[in-house]
Amino acid sequence: MAQHNELGKKGEQLAVEFLLKNDYTIVERNYRFEKAEVDIIAKTGDILAIVEVKTRSTTDFGNPQDFVKPKQIKNLVKAVDEYVIENDFDLEVRFDIIAIVREGKRFKIEHLENAFYHF
Repeated sequence: MAQHNELGKKGEQLAVEFLLKNDYTIVERNYRFEKAEVDIIAKTGDILAIVEVKTRSTTDFGNPQDFVKPKQIKNLVKAVDEYVIENDFDLEVRFDIIAIVREGKRFKIEHLENAFYHF
């Protein structure tokens, strides 16, 4: 497996652990619909948090969250609409980004709630 794929999988696992520690329930991982893949769907209170995980080994080329592009956001929104209808959820939906940067042997995790409003 390519090194960036391994880093991505490690980042997703760190994000799941982070969310669980912060009282989220993981509803689904790697949900696919058409061209989109939703990394994590989690629930906290009456909010369905759609979490895009971006993991980088360095910030030399920008912060991880800077790599979520408008087309990806559009595809994610479409996928989540389908997911909510399929599962008959009646919850507020929020789009978050968990940005992870490797710093030596450690990882810095930043949780950006309502992240898509910043684009």
